[in-house]
Amino acid sequence: MTQDAQADGDAGAAAVHCAVVAFGSNLGVREAILSTAADELRALPDTESVVLSSILESVAIKPSGPDPSAPPYLNAVALVRTTAGRDDFFRSLGRIEQSLGRVRVERWGDRTLDLDLIDFDGEPLETADLTLPHPRAYERLFVLEPWLELDPQAELLGHGPVDELVSRLRAAS
Repeated sequence: MTQDAQADGDAGAAAVHCAVVAFGSNLGVREAILSTAADELRALPDTESVVLSSILESVAIKPSGPDPSAPPYLNAVALVRTTAGRDDFFRSLGRIEQSLGRVRVERWGDRTLDLDLIDFDGEPLETADLTLPHPRAYERLFVLEPWLELDPQAELLGHGPVDELVSRLRAAS
């Protein structure tokens, strides 16, 4: 079986993959929503483990930049070990978002839940539906800081060590 078949979920291999998932919520009972999303992720049949970071609060980001007038986000990152292939795992994230009330009306709009696949096995990908690593992760402290908390040796493909990215972003703010 090819590595591609294992990664895309179309074959029956039991390879264990490591996914980095960013959680965000700025509508509803945010902390309960994040907790329920983590529970739903743990309940997926192919999930071996989910380690969730501390939760932090951040200002909403819109296309024009930070928007302090919008409801603030609660954010966290999870490291997930799964035997699901990348595409199956990505679709599962969408189903969890929907189950918790996510409605895609406005890009960059307020939402009950946002689950972003940041990285999957450190492998690059660019399709119509998914780009890995996440194309804006390198500029988002609300993704990088919780990830660094869970994995001090983390690296973001194409951008370098997460600790260095965090240092640069902190120095620039």
